[in-house]
Amino acid sequence: MSKQIEEVMALVGNACEAHCKDADARDALTPAARDVLAERARQVSAEGWTPERDDQYTDCQLAAAAASYAVCDKDPKALKLMGVTAWPWRGYWWKPETYRRNLEKAGALILAEIERIDRAAQAQKDQA
Repeated sequence: MSKQIEEVMALVGNACEAHCKDADARDALTPAARDVLAERARQVSAEGWTPERDDQYTDCQLAAAAASYAVCDKDPKALKLMGVTAWPWRGYWWKPETYRRNLEKAGALILAEIERIDRAAQAQKDQA
């Protein structure tokens, strides 16, 4: 097994462990679910999109980025023609690939947004 494959498998394992505490649930993940979790782990480890960094994006930026990848145009300016007008970051962060890969990125960004919402709700509870 190549070093790169080992690293990806470790990322998937860590992501699955973080998101599926039950071993049966981990085993039941489809390849698509594992790919989304691996992409989320890659976003954190390779791109630095940590939960703490995600917590700064309170104006739907993560969801807007996910929507942009979900419609999967190669040019962020062309997204306006498709009704998506909110790529939230600088153009160099826009890295579309194949349709399936873009959907993995979109899924990982949606997961990041849901986790951000959950952390914010927990923080509110903790303050009460």
